[in-house]
Amino acid sequence: MEESHPERLSCLAVCAGAGGLALGLEQAGFDPILLLDNRAVACETLRLNRPDWRVLEADLLDFDPVDHQATYDVDLLAAGLPRVKASAAVAREDSTEELRLLEATIMLMHGVQPRALLIENVPDLVSKPAYEPIRAYVAAELEHLGYRHHWFVLNAMGHGVPQDRRQGILVAFRGDAVDDFITPVPDTMSPITVGEALGASMATRGWPYAAAWAAQADRVAPTLVGGSWNRGGADLGPTGSKRAWARMRVNGGTVADEVPGPEFPWDASLGLTGMVALTIEQVARLQGFPEDWSFAGRKTARYRQVGHASPPPVGRALGLAIRAVLGHSVV
Repeated sequence: MEESHPERLSCLAVCAGAGGLALGLEQAGFDPILLLDNRAVACETLRLNRPDWRVLEADLLDFDPVDHQATYDVDLLAAGLPRVKASAAVAREDSTEELRLLEATIMLMHGVQPRALLIENVPDLVSKPAYEPIRAYVAAELEHLGYRHHWFVLNAMGHGVPQDRRQGILVAFRGDAVDDFITPVPDTMSPITVGEALGASMATRGWPYAAAWAAQADRVAPTLVGGSWNRGGADLGPTGSKRAWARMRVNGGTVADEVPGPEFPWDASLGLTGMVALTIEQVARLQGFPEDWSFAGRKTARYRQVGHASPPPVGRALGLAIRAVLGHSVV
């Protein structure tokens, strides 16, 4: 008997960034018709890893599907949007760029008419009162177009990602199909710890304390924060995150060029000097990227891409759940 192959579905990915969401959706059986991002370095990353993907460097606010008719009637419109701030939610007249991009994604539904919509953003967008104007806008526009929607929150650590990263999710489907959507269920196994995820890489240059470090890094990472593209260097997040990293003997105030070598100390009395710093490749592992996924640009730009990304394993879980609603078998 000839082996059956699940049908591949189509996807339009906007604000695609370094490709975390698109990669997860690819693993779930969605092939991008087009990926859109306005940052040259992010587009370079996408082309570097997937030369066959069609990547367009352009601003979502200027994108017109009339010029890209292959995007009509795609199976899924997916957006990993910049984080919407509560100040934008309560002051529509002072709408920020993040809010305008969310609105532009919803308006894109008019032209593209996808079978399904997926938007990933901050968890507060799902339930906090300050974001009610945004939710009301989304509900009204989607209802006008004949879509029903569902908001929920996922934590990446429940889906194989060694990081406490809560994500606000919106899915929408034509008609009543949303009633068939099942929110991805967290894994029953204990979350992967930072030590389990990074212990082997810490030892690659002969650091003799790698195993001891991994044993005490016995929890998931705090939420990784990409930071502003306009200022500052690469670090692992705000003060609270840095304190959490320090408890795992990690210097969260910087990003290393390489893992520690044989001469690196293991002495708590040295403060930050005795703490390891993570490399961009290690941070990418904490986001759930595979080891063969590369990032273009200089160190800070590479870190920004990683920190702002949506973890691919979460994208895969969401893609499989959406695929099930659209009536296709799991890949």
